[in-house]
Formats: sequence, structure tokens, C-alpha cells
Amino acid sequence: MKNPWEEILLSDYENHMKLDSIKQLQAMNEMMKDQLNTYPVSNIMILGIEGGNGLEHILKSELKKVYGIDVNSSYLEEVNCRYPELKGVLECLCINLIDNFHNLSKADIVIANLLIEYIGYECFQKVIQHVYPKYVSCIIQINIEDCWISNSPYLHVFDNLNQIHHQIEAQELEKTMLQINYD
Repeated sequence: MKNPWEEILLSDYENHMKLDSIKQLQAMNEMMKDQLNTYPVSNIMILGIEGGNGLEHILKSELKKVYGIDVNSSYLEEVNCRYPELKGVLECLCINLIDNFHNLSKADIVIANLLIEYIGYECFQKVIQHVYPKYVSCIIQINIEDCWISNSPYLHVFDNLNQIHHQIEAQELEKTMLQINYD
């Protein structure tokens, strides 16, 4: 089965996320700034990098490697175009984490924002156990209604995501991570 994310245009995704009624792109950018600069690390792995939102906060001089992982190859091409200043540090890899996480390198920190919802707890555990980072930083979306995608003119672009969407709960994620010795 082809991953539905491979069919979603980056422009549709980003235009949806940055709408004034949603403002998730802007919020994620600020959160990413903290994630990238809080921990003493020399290499970072960003799962679900999409268009590279937040990469402008990277201090290239302090890092050896930034791995950008996504299932959509056109997203990765755009990341490389948007951030030429990260050449030599940024390595973008097109990987479907559900099928092929074994090709991931080791990293000091894994950042997974709005990603666990599309791979599930068990797959996320396996990815983390394989990469074996010192730190894991993730942002999940807490849904208070049955609708897990905000209403917008782009809403129907995301229709096929329900095939792979998992409802993620903070306490269950904490429990899942404790099972593999991450607190």
C-alpha cells in the first residue's frame, strides 16, 4: 500500500497548517527552535521533516549531522532547496518508517513532531530502539473532538490519511516509551 503522505502536495499541507484559523506551522516552528537548541547533541534525526519547518534555527557550527527523514521524496527535495546553507550537515532520506526503519543511522536526539499519529506506538518504539538516541522529543496532537484535522479549504487533501491515522494519547505514549526505558 502506498503511503497517503506521498500524494499530498507540500504546498497544500503548509498552506493548511499556516492558516490564521489553524496556525500550527507557526507554533511548530517555535517549538522546533527549542527542540533543536535545548539538548547538547552533535547529530539530530528529524522524523517527518516535511518542508523543513524550523530548520532555520539550526546552528550548523555546532552539529555534525542532521538527518531529515520523510516518506515523500518531493518534500525532501524542497528541504534541500530551502536550506542550502545546511549542505554538508543535512542528509535527507526518503524512508517509510512503517516498512524500512532499519536503514536509519544512530542519532543523539530524535525529533518526531506530528508523526507518531501516522506510524503508531509500536512502530515508533521500534524506530527509537533502532536509532537509540540519548533524547527523544516529540509533539503530538491531542484531539478533543472526533475530527482530527482542522477545518480548512484544504481539508479534503487529507482524506486518505484516515487509513494510517492512530489516535495518540499522552499517557499511553509515556507508558510506551517507559517500556523501552525512555522517561
